[in-house]
Amino acid sequence: MVTRRTYILSVLALLVSLASGCEKSDIQASDDTHLAVTIKGETFNLELALDDDTRVQGLSDRAEIAADGGMLFVFSKEERRQFVMRRCLVPIDIAYLDAQGEVVWMHAMQVETNPDIRESQLKRYDSHHPVQFAIEVRDGSLRRLGLRQGDRIDLPLEDLKGRAQ
Repeated sequence: MVTRRTYILSVLALLVSLASGCEKSDIQASDDTHLAVTIKGETFNLELALDDDTRVQGLSDRAEIAADGGMLFVFSKEERRQFVMRRCLVPIDIAYLDAQGEVVWMHAMQVETNPDIRESQLKRYDSHHPVQFAIEVRDGSLRRLGLRQGDRIDLPLEDLKGRAQ
């Protein structure tokens, strides 16, 4: 069991290690681990979560999400999904997308404040519909962009689906 002191020290160590981070991401979207995705005219350099290990880790343990950063979760099939804020240190916006890249549901996910909470007790953020993709970005980004259910996000759908494990 993680003590409150251990949790706080871990967070502080992570903050110190990321203190040199910049407001804009310096991620190159041309490699196999990232994809440049335009949402409502703004480009985000999203890390790709193509397998179970990467999807479970998600944006956990991050003290900051760059203004143009985030993660694109890709699943091998369309299903109803639930995400949690496991070890997430900052609030995160999530948009769930169906197999055609249409936004079907969104949440502003909040940081879990109890460091001793069990996995089964974490709040579930439900997609409410079958989805094949999820995009996580910095808190407030989706509202600022005016993203709405029914909006379509242009993705290389077939390529991503083929790469999901």
